[in-house]
Amino acid sequence: MKTFTKASISLLLVVLITQSCSRKKDNFINRAWHSVGTEYNILYNGEIALQQGLETVNNAYTENFWELLPIERFEANTDEVRLGNKAENSDFERAEEKATKAIQKHSMTINGKEKNPQIDEAYLLLGKARYYDQRFVPAMAAFNNILNKYPSSDKINQVKVWREKTNLRLGNPELSIKNLKRHLKQEEVEGQDLADISAVLADAYLDIKQKDTALKYLDTAAVASKINAQKARYHFIRGQLYNEFGKKDSANMAFDQIIEMHRKIPRAFYINAHLAKSNNFDAETGNKLEFLEYLTELEENRENRPFLDKIYHRIARYHQSQSRDSLSEVYYNKSIASNKTLNNDKVLFARNYLTLGDMYFDRTEYKTAGAYYDSTLTNMVEKTKPYRVVAKKRKNLDDVIYYEGIARANDSIIDLVKLPKEEQVTFFNDYIKELKVQDSLAKEFEKKRADKAASRSGSSKGSGFAGLTGPGGRTVPGLPGSNSGSNSDFYFYNPTTSAYGKEEFFKLWGERKPQDNWRLSAGRKGASSEGKGGETAEEIVTQLELYDPEYYIKKLPSDKVILDSIATERNFAYYQLGLIYKEKFQEYILAKDKLENLLKNNPEERLIIPSKYNLVKIYELLGQTDEYEIAKNNLIAEHPDSRYAEILRNPNSQLAKDQNNPETVYENLYRKFEAQAYAQVISEAEENIKRFEGDGYVPKFEILKASAIGRLKGFDAYEEAVNYVALTYPNSEEGKRAQDILKDALPLMKSKEFLPEDEGNSFYVIYQFDSAQKEEIKTFKDKLSKIMERLPYKDISLSEDVYNENTTFVVVHGLTYLTSAMGFGPTLDDYTLDNEKPITKPYITASSANYAIIQRHKSLNEYINPE
Repeated sequence: MKTFTKASISLLLVVLITQSCSRKKDNFINRAWHSVGTEYNILYNGEIALQQGLETVNNAYTENFWELLPIERFEANTDEVRLGNKAENSDFERAEEKATKAIQKHSMTINGKEKNPQIDEAYLLLGKARYYDQRFVPAMAAFNNILNKYPSSDKINQVKVWREKTNLRLGNPELSIKNLKRHLKQEEVEGQDLADISAVLADAYLDIKQKDTALKYLDTAAVASKINAQKARYHFIRGQLYNEFGKKDSANMAFDQIIEMHRKIPRAFYINAHLAKSNNFDAETGNKLEFLEYLTELEENRENRPFLDKIYHRIARYHQSQSRDSLSEVYYNKSIASNKTLNNDKVLFARNYLTLGDMYFDRTEYKTAGAYYDSTLTNMVEKTKPYRVVAKKRKNLDDVIYYEGIARANDSIIDLVKLPKEEQVTFFNDYIKELKVQDSLAKEFEKKRADKAASRSGSSKGSGFAGLTGPGGRTVPGLPGSNSGSNSDFYFYNPTTSAYGKEEFFKLWGERKPQDNWRLSAGRKGASSEGKGGETAEEIVTQLELYDPEYYIKKLPSDKVILDSIATERNFAYYQLGLIYKEKFQEYILAKDKLENLLKNNPEERLIIPSKYNLVKIYELLGQTDEYEIAKNNLIAEHPDSRYAEILRNPNSQLAKDQNNPETVYENLYRKFEAQAYAQVISEAEENIKRFEGDGYVPKFEILKASAIGRLKGFDAYEEAVNYVALTYPNSEEGKRAQDILKDALPLMKSKEFLPEDEGNSFYVIYQFDSAQKEEIKTFKDKLSKIMERLPYKDISLSEDVYNENTTFVVVHGLTYLTSAMGFGPTLDDYTLDNEKPITKPYITASSANYAIIQRHKSLNEYINPE
């Protein structure tokens, strides 16, 4: 009986389960079975997978508080719209699979209606998984499916939010605004749903640059949201927008609301709210002591340690605003050090390095400033406007560093030479004191290094591990000789201190040979001079001599020719610095200082007039009216025939604007270069180089002259001319371009070897003329052009090319085959009309590659008559 009962119950259960699995029967058991199975099995696991995927996305995302925060903490790839069904994130793929499984196995569509109340949630999960995987078009299909099939779903508000978020990602903000505003009119929405809808509307208005309207919806979202992290985000964006509108009080109220939430929100929002509020402090009206105490409290709070890099940066900016530069520099460096160990925030790195670079630039320590600008650029995004600004400033700094180095060195020499003997002795005695301190430190360092090396050597012997290596010959970590451990304090095991030490050594001693008594001058690599009869004589300098001021005094130049050369070089450096500070950096005070000092130093005639003119313009830019009038009248009176005097007398004249303007002269000359008037370009370039001597356009005339020489005289003459530009103007744009040509282009152009003609894919027909036969050349070209119009060749053309001073080529381009080029004469005869004279002038054929070699090396004779 018992067996029968158990069997009956089992059979009944099987029947019930079988019946309840059916998706075609609309009864309570079936609906309950599929609803529970969907919610607590498949969708539960799908939601877990979705959350795991979101955690991965969030961990990879870094908040950028330096810019306007995004309303949604999500970074979409705006470069492409992914349409495929293949997920890139395995967690989102799993969530999508679970949602799809729920729909396929548990959907109960009976008489056109869905009877399983969980299917709308399955579609919502499907859409979210696709959205976060950045497949927005398939995500939109999932959300639209709910709206079309389940209009009475209790998730309808959420679905509309997600659909319009997707529209935003697809670049349709106007449609998002239209749909959501209509929904708000039709439905009573409150609570978190209202917050979410308002946030999407704010995002859409930000997208179409209507920030004031976006702010209104953000206010609603911040109040309605029940999620503290969201509230903090919305309030922070509100504060940022109010700051953009110049409403600092409203911005501070928004930041205060974040600060009041304190530990209820992520610490990053709490700290950045403090820092953003501190940026609105008015140093003129506010209590500076209280403000500094406020910043110090942020610095000393142990909970704020992960954000010390930003706190140090804010303190540094405050001290800088109060002209406490040395203290601000300390904090900028502390910010850099903290950032390296904490957050590696590239924006913060760039701001710190840029500020320090500007500080050193203002102190005229250009080499150090350049190093900071280099570090700034490595932490900036390329091809952005801020990057280009810093890159340009850094590039211009090369010239400043170069000319400041010359100016300082030559000034020092000239000043030392002018000093009385006793003051020279005093100067070098002071230098010798510093040298002795350096020697003492070097000896102490050597002793410590030797002691440490001996200690390590003894330790390894006693341990019995000397020379022990691991598999593959690698040194065993942690043993003497290993550099893999980060805790080693041995100098040369630390790459940072080792590199610093090397740099300091070379600054002090130069490059030395590894030998005894390496401090002697003879120890320098290559420190030798040619003696009589070609013998090499090395100067042996004892330490006693190095400590004797007479040793240095004897090395000071005394020959007037050498001293004049040093002064001339210094004066030109001053002139260049004046122009650079004025034109490239708009540092008019520095420019004025350099040019005024130049005029006091008896400069060469070529520098006097342009220096005076640039000073006139600088006084005008600085608003120094009296100095401007005096300098202007002085230049006109003392140099009445100069082009600068003409410009100052009549600044609106065509002569002042055009004829005497080096830019206009250069442009006109360049047009002549394009017209192949190479001899004229060379001649006029030489005239203008003398005329504009000292002007920034001179290197441009030089490189144009070099190009004309190359076109007219060939490779060797071009190489010589380019080399002159590279050596004479090494820090100008043209000088650097000349260096690049010498290094990269000329080696590729050097070969004179002609290539086999049958390997070419384009061929020329070349007619030679005497360059003086202008009318004959013109008549020939007109005649040949008319006949060429009838030829069956596509894309052929005619040009007139200068070969050298005496020869001009008329060249037919664009023939595809060598046979076509060689048979060009007979082909012309076939298409010459009866009333026209045939063209009987002899011609040469050459491939395009060989024609380039002929022109480049002026090797027509070698081509016609090969040995």
